[in-house]
Amino acid sequence: MQNQEHYNEEILPCVPELSRTALRLARGTALADDLVQETLTRAWQARASFRPGTNARAWTRRILFNTYINHYRKKKREQEAFDELRNASRTSHRAAHDGLGDEVAAALRALRPEFRAAVELVDLRDLSYQDAADQLACPVGTVMSRLHRGRKRLRSALEGYALDQGVIRRAA
Repeated sequence: MQNQEHYNEEILPCVPELSRTALRLARGTALADDLVQETLTRAWQARASFRPGTNARAWTRRILFNTYINHYRKKKREQEAFDELRNASRTSHRAAHDGLGDEVAAALRALRPEFRAAVELVDLRDLSYQDAADQLACPVGTVMSRLHRGRKRLRSALEGYALDQGVIRRAA
């Protein structure tokens, strides 16, 4: 099957069955359409390996199944990578809290939950205001207000500790 005419005669009649099989495999029209398109592309690229007169239906179905398996494996690898990143993020979140002194951690725990959440997300986890707002399901302005009030309360609670540690100096 070296040319377009042979391809059209042998492969294109298989498209309706490929579509039905792809729908059954993918359980969704968007992925099924992508699978059929990828199958036809691969069949065209491998047309030199197809021998005219043999079973084009079986050949294209094998390409479809291999394409689906490749897609499934890729999706699984992506999910594993995503899970690994999420676990690493949780670990780094814990590590940020582990690095706090006892006094700072106690002052943070003493904050009202809405102020503590804003401070943790923005200052400890380095999220943007928008990302923190998305996680807290509130407007960005609310996050900024909570962050300001939380920082102000932390500053007040930790002023004596900061003086003792030499982080700040007494006003002259």
